Order: sequence, then structure tokens, then C-alpha cells
Amino acid sequence: MKTYTLYGFFMALAGMVLTLVLYFLGFHSDPAKFSTAQIIGSVGGLAFGITFIVLGTQARRAEWPVAEDFSYGNAFAAGFLITLAAAVIGIFTNFLYFQVINPGISEIIVQAQLDKLEAKGLSAAQMERAEKSIRFFLKPGMTAAFGFIGGLFWGTIISLITAAFLKRPAVEAIKEGEVS
Repeated sequence: MKTYTLYGFFMALAGMVLTLVLYFLGFHSDPAKFSTAQIIGSVGGLAFGITFIVLGTQARRAEWPVAEDFSYGNAFAAGFLITLAAAVIGIFTNFLYFQVINPGISEIIVQAQLDKLEAKGLSAAQMERAEKSIRFFLKPGMTAAFGFIGGLFWGTIISLITAAFLKRPAVEAIKEGEVS
């Protein structure tokens, strides 16, 4: 469990560092720049997810007895547990960012979304309804829940793919008791 937690912590930490870099570079203080921040955050999050799931699964495989199969299921479980640890830690980093570090981010997100909707030609009444919905989904509990579920979803997809490459059959000579 220590390996999963360690790599999950690094995955969540890398995501938080990227968020802070985007914040300090001003991407989270201007609605016009926010869509660029979302793209950078998504690509960065995917890269961090792949990197730490692969590294953590390899570390877990190295701990596994050589005489036993490190099956697809074992590799998937390792990736999933790393993802689970990162998603749980992400709840806290998300809350910290939204409530303490950058409490104005919700207004930036609302404005960025409204600007996109306005460009599509929505009426004032439609814009008002859309704003209520956006604000509802930006409540702390909702952002934490969606962050957790989204992190688990994408981490599971990555784990399913990487497990195919990171499984390892048992070494037959050790399994049969032969010594070369």
C-alpha cells in the first residue's frame, strides 16, 4: 500500500504544482486565458497520470516475487490504487486551491463559460439559467466530487492500457526450481 500511496501522492502533487504555475503565470486570473489553462492542465494531467501510474506499477512489479506472475490484473490493480490515492489527495488539494489559494477562481470560470455561451448567441434568459447551473457545479462539494470521479475515470483508463504493457510472467527456471 505504501507504493500506491507514494506514487498517488506524487501524481496529485504534480497536478497541484502545475495548477500553481498556471495561477502564478496569470492563466487563472483572466477569463480570456482560462481556456488555454484548461488545455495545458488537461495535457499536463494526462502526462502526469501516465508517468506516475507507469512508474508506480513498475515499482510494484519490482517488489513482486520473480517466481510469481505479475499478471494483467495485478498491474491494473496497482495502477488503479495509485489513481485512487491521487484522487483522494486531489480532493484536498482542490479544496485548498479553490477555498484558500485562489478563492476568486470560481468567478473566472463562470465568466469564461458565459463568454463562450455569449459567443454562441444565447439570449439573456438562457445566459441567466446557464450562470445558475455553472455556479451550482462550482460549489466546493461538487468540484471535489467531479474532480474525484474524473480522476478515477481517467486513471482507470490509463491503468487498463498500461497494465497490458507492464504485466510480467513468472521466471520459469525459478518457478520449477531449476538453477542455471
